[in-house]
Amino acid sequence: MNNTPNSVSSAAPASVLPVVSTGALNRRDFLRTAGRTAAASSLAGVTIPHVFAAEDNTLQIALIGTGGRGTGAADQALGQTSLPTKLVAMADVFEHKLNESYSGLSNQWKTTPGKVDVPEDRRFLGFDAYKQALDVLKAGDIAILTTPLAFRAPMFEYAINKGLHVFMEKPVTADGPSSRRMLELAKKADEKNLKCGVGLMVRHCRGRQELHKRIQDGEIGEINFMRSYRMHGPVASAFSVRKPADKNEVLYQIERFHSFLWASGGLFSDFYIHFIDECCWMKNAWPVRAHALGGRHYRGDYIDQNFDSYAVEYTFADGTVFQFNGRTMIGAKDQSASYVHGTKGLGIVSTSGHTPGRCRTYSGWNMARDKQLWAYPQPEANPYELEWQDLIDAIKNNTPFNEVQRGVEASLVTSMGRMAAHIGQDVTYEQMLNSTHDFAPGIDTLTEKGPAPVMPNADGSYPVPEPGKKKTEY
Repeated sequence: MNNTPNSVSSAAPASVLPVVSTGALNRRDFLRTAGRTAAASSLAGVTIPHVFAAEDNTLQIALIGTGGRGTGAADQALGQTSLPTKLVAMADVFEHKLNESYSGLSNQWKTTPGKVDVPEDRRFLGFDAYKQALDVLKAGDIAILTTPLAFRAPMFEYAINKGLHVFMEKPVTADGPSSRRMLELAKKADEKNLKCGVGLMVRHCRGRQELHKRIQDGEIGEINFMRSYRMHGPVASAFSVRKPADKNEVLYQIERFHSFLWASGGLFSDFYIHFIDECCWMKNAWPVRAHALGGRHYRGDYIDQNFDSYAVEYTFADGTVFQFNGRTMIGAKDQSASYVHGTKGLGIVSTSGHTPGRCRTYSGWNMARDKQLWAYPQPEANPYELEWQDLIDAIKNNTPFNEVQRGVEASLVTSMGRMAAHIGQDVTYEQMLNSTHDFAPGIDTLTEKGPAPVMPNADGSYPVPEPGKKKTEY
């Protein structure tokens, strides 16, 4: 397993189903989900040739998981110009999500007839809907997988067997078993020459790419400390109240997937992975150990499984420390930023969220104007657009492009920090990768009837981490 996080676009040899995602037409508050894999198809083992899906070179797209992030990803895919693209199928487990997504995308592209070509008979509902939607495509088309991460592996496997290129949202995994499975699937995708993008879009930011190069060239000296913050009020579906009596348990949890560790890795994995990944990228390494703390405050009637404050100390093999701090509290200081401290200076990776990065370097550690060495020119291109540009260009030019291994590794490192906080113990990279704890056993066959991977207590609440007491809860 390649342990170098600098492989941004390398070919690493290395709904339908519950569908939900997070975002708006730019990426956040959308729901995602999805489900089950299929037996190996007749395409298994076949290398996808350097041809496009249709005679006119149009890449057909199926959207699996039509919540906010899924709709945003589809919109960004349709906006690409190096090859023509067209949305031809959609899948979800929630009819209202599917209808809202279809209506929004149709309106967005109403001046470009044919861009959104999804008649009612190609809008699929249910836990197996992803198969029906992907069956609409031909080998060489694109599957967008923007469901909760629990369903990622079954859907990715089905897409590989169909010979489809894939864009999948982050995080990719939340536990050891699913991580090992996804790493094996990444190898199968390489064997079939499939291009696979993962939604860690910061890696495609041109300003951060330039900052990475400058750090590697020694502009701020040797890295000796990094720190990152994502602190704001409650987010998305990360804080849930008790399920109404008339709601289906499985669908309730899928729709509020940020509240449940099995579906998303919780808010820690889903929201903090970008900041953790970008700092590890600047270091060109993954940490080997995580030490952490966190807690629940002002909970009221919230019954989700999240903490609302986290502090994680990641340590790299050379002893360098990276400190990540997360908080979701109303009225406390907001900050979303990442800093790299070197022996000669300071690098700013993120200034206030994901975009624009406004990357800069300074001599010394004080961000004084007269100490600034370099700043990326403004305005910046949107990395949510750039990640699609890079994926489509790889398909067009048949160049190596598989981000799944790196996506799994970033997900594992994120899970290390979450797990260390939740159990009150140090957690190593190898422990996380080789862990046998499976958040969602039987996910391939999960249906609306359940049972859900986690069930409520008698009072309608759900099990929560208890550091030091529950040492096997991740």
